[in-house]
Amino acid sequence: MYAILDIETTGGQFNEEGITEIAIYKFDGHEVVDQFISLVNPEIPIQPFVVKLTGINNAMLRSAPKFYEVAKRIIEITQDCVIVAHNASFDYRILRTEFRRLGYDFEAKTLCTVELAKKLIPEQPSYSLGKLVRSLGIPMADRHRASGDAMATTKLFKMLLEKDVEKTIVKDFIKLEVEKGISPKFLDILNQMPAKTGVYYIYKEDGTLIYIGKSQNIKKRVNQHFTGVTTKSKRIQAEVFTITYDETGSELIALLKESQEVKVNRPRYNRSQKKTVFPVALYSEIDSNGYINLILEKADGRKKEITSYVSLQEGKNALFKITAKYHLCQKLTGLYQTKKECFQYKIKECDGACIGEVTSEIYNLRVQQFISENSFENKSMVLIDRGRNINERSAILIENGIYKGYAYYDLNYQITNIDILKNILVPMQHNRDVKNIIQSYIRKSKSLKILHF
Repeated sequence: MYAILDIETTGGQFNEEGITEIAIYKFDGHEVVDQFISLVNPEIPIQPFVVKLTGINNAMLRSAPKFYEVAKRIIEITQDCVIVAHNASFDYRILRTEFRRLGYDFEAKTLCTVELAKKLIPEQPSYSLGKLVRSLGIPMADRHRASGDAMATTKLFKMLLEKDVEKTIVKDFIKLEVEKGISPKFLDILNQMPAKTGVYYIYKEDGTLIYIGKSQNIKKRVNQHFTGVTTKSKRIQAEVFTITYDETGSELIALLKESQEVKVNRPRYNRSQKKTVFPVALYSEIDSNGYINLILEKADGRKKEITSYVSLQEGKNALFKITAKYHLCQKLTGLYQTKKECFQYKIKECDGACIGEVTSEIYNLRVQQFISENSFENKSMVLIDRGRNINERSAILIENGIYKGYAYYDLNYQITNIDILKNILVPMQHNRDVKNIIQSYIRKSKSLKILHF
């Protein structure tokens, strides 16, 4: 659990500042589960430049509670939490100073979103909160007020968790849980899982990531691990300490995240997934008569493929649809079988003579149309899919045929402005596996929207 906070102060000499406003959002890694927002009477005057910056003046604070009156609530909402703030050293120092004046030693683990952003979103022109969230397309209200800044920090932190492919932030948090001796039982873990689409991560007690999985129903899939009788399931049951998850909304993003993060983190029980899952590929070649033939065969990384399939049967099923849609001859797709009707030209025991009814130029245009529509090589496009809630959409960026990564957005301008999309993008590696995952999903999905640019 994280306590994301922002503090406004009176300004003045180091360690003599007083708190004028505090906002704390308790964040479980997915959503805000509690909050505390309050003006605070610092009992000392506010510096004029601070009044101009925040709009908070001495008159506004006369009837506000003093720090000792809100101290108990602050302790309650931050208990067992990691303190997260933009420039955390400042907010944490101010909070400790105020508690020290009351004779209480306030201590907590801290995370700074400035430092995290520098690591996970490098080369930004500025890491001030206002400029950074603006460049990332994060909506912000009430700048320089505690509630507005704390909410912007919460949205920024959620984005940073998404960009942390190596799960460094979460692993450190799990180590903190281990220090406290917290070890939830299977039922407790299961109750925390959502029945939603996403990726889940199984950890040992020492924080080691031992398995990454994806599912359209995370709770159901985790329950299968806990009730399974396979050797892998029993080993996971013996070693599991906790499970975290990332909701993706989009099944495609879940597939892509799983593929990437298994390669990056190399969990012990994901070994079988490191093998290619697309063993059959579709290739093209020109025959002696000048016609482009489509050939379905075992995938060969040395050859340029059009698309690929998880099995030979899936490839054949796809080719039947392709021949119908693009008016192609089964003889030139390797599908024709003796004594069966030619799919397009309805000529029995086809010997390929039907191809003579159209010139190779006309026929090849049909094949090239198919290749163009089913391959994103050298294309630049954004794939728009569902988000994690009804107010959100996901975007997957492909630039010049290369998969760049994915992002979530609330505002429409974020997808029409490619520069902003690139800023909020969770960068991903392009490889044969992800290309095949994307092509397969495009073939099957009815809801995916494609924007070319």
